[in-house]
Amino acid sequence: MSAFGRKNGPGGMNSGGRPSFGVARPMKGGDSKPAPKDDAPLPGGEQFPPLPGEGEASAESGGGQPNKSDAMTRLTDRANAVMADQTEVGGFEASVHKIKEQVLPRLLERVDPEAAATLSKEELSEEFRPIIMEVLAELKVTLNRREQFALEKVLIDELLGFGPLEELLGDPDVSDIMVNGPQQTYIEKGGKLIIAPIQFRDEQHLFQIAQRIVNQVGRRVDQTTPLADARLKDGSRVNVIVPPLSLKGTAISIRKFSEKPITLDMLKGFGSMDDKMCTALKIAGACRMNIVISGGTGSGKTTMLNALSKMIDPGERVLTIEDAAELRLQQPHWLPLETRPPNLEGQGAITIGDLVKNALRMRPDRIILGEIRGAECFDLLAAMNTGHDGSMCTLHANSPRECLGRMENMILMGDIKIPKEAISRQIAESVDLIVQVKRLRDGSRRTTNITEVIGMEGDVIVTQELFKFEYLDESEDGKIIGEFRASGLRPYTLEKSRQFGFDQAYLEACL
Repeated sequence: MSAFGRKNGPGGMNSGGRPSFGVARPMKGGDSKPAPKDDAPLPGGEQFPPLPGEGEASAESGGGQPNKSDAMTRLTDRANAVMADQTEVGGFEASVHKIKEQVLPRLLERVDPEAAATLSKEELSEEFRPIIMEVLAELKVTLNRREQFALEKVLIDELLGFGPLEELLGDPDVSDIMVNGPQQTYIEKGGKLIIAPIQFRDEQHLFQIAQRIVNQVGRRVDQTTPLADARLKDGSRVNVIVPPLSLKGTAISIRKFSEKPITLDMLKGFGSMDDKMCTALKIAGACRMNIVISGGTGSGKTTMLNALSKMIDPGERVLTIEDAAELRLQQPHWLPLETRPPNLEGQGAITIGDLVKNALRMRPDRIILGEIRGAECFDLLAAMNTGHDGSMCTLHANSPRECLGRMENMILMGDIKIPKEAISRQIAESVDLIVQVKRLRDGSRRTTNITEVIGMEGDVIVTQELFKFEYLDESEDGKIIGEFRASGLRPYTLEKSRQFGFDQAYLEACL
């Protein structure tokens, strides 16, 4: 059974060529004319479903090219598929967790929590080993060496770590962890979502893990504050939502942080961009252009922002402002700032707008916002217009043109009494480049557009596309094939690059 609920077999995806919707073929029937030659146009295409048995015959005799009925079969199979909610955790892991439930209460009776909190995981493991053996002897449970080590690890993770999540957090191939209640957890590997072989004991167990995560950064989550953003020690971003807002139980979403800093050259090696786009972005970062990175959830906006930060001069003072600090800039003079939610009385909140205003008094060379969602967009534009060239931010949008529209709408969300034309003019004068990133359906992340903002023509913001990713085809294994194309236009931001001595290299990259 494939990922779309379709059985692999003679008519499946693995037989013949790449499946496609609506492959043009002549209509067949008792009085049908002979099929035209390969170089002749096909008359009308296939307008009606084939007769029973006809699809199989054509698939066998048609050189393996899948027909329209094959595509419709996949849709039917997907519509009728019955998906299991969760695979049962069994075998070795199940036996270890079953023993853990018996050992943990007796272990807690023999441990001083305050003393245990002062020890590292390795030291605690050494201290626990004889106590665990004593408890196992009381329970008359005999374990081999492998089971003992596994039991020790599970108990340490339960007491000092994040329980079942520790195994997923330690896996470098896992980029996202999505917990949908105690019985269901999904992970992302290689751009694809798969179910994870872990379960929590019950809803209370999962809720305790969620509280442990948010308490580490001074946040709280309960029924009165059912939403929380947090981060782990390694910089991974965490979002928690609990009942009554989440109907299946506590939900935890973790975007894991890459331990190895990502550079633009690495993104080029991953296939996210080509050599010319990489050069243009390096020059844009070094020449202090104001850049907005646009894209959807999980498309790689923060990764792109971290990679661009590598091109900032080490002598510049950089301030980053975020709701939950996840940016990891690769500069020595970098000061991260983080917002603060309101307290129980609804007071004491510090917003992104407040931090942007305060950052202007901290002598920054560049101000970088992790993500703008509202009226703080106006404060960012003000910073870009007041001598802080090279400022950057990310926001959610489907295209560069929609990105500009969203910036206008976010400013209008505030109580700023400014005409829309004045807002559009300030955006056009502040933003130099828009970098559009997308996560394609095969799981790959590509830089699909690099667009520069030229100015105003009437009441419309004028843009010019420098680079674009064009879709060409799809390989047999489902990978999207395309190419990056330069528009060949002279960049409007060439004058800014000339001030830093990169004008010739920038022009060659864009042509």
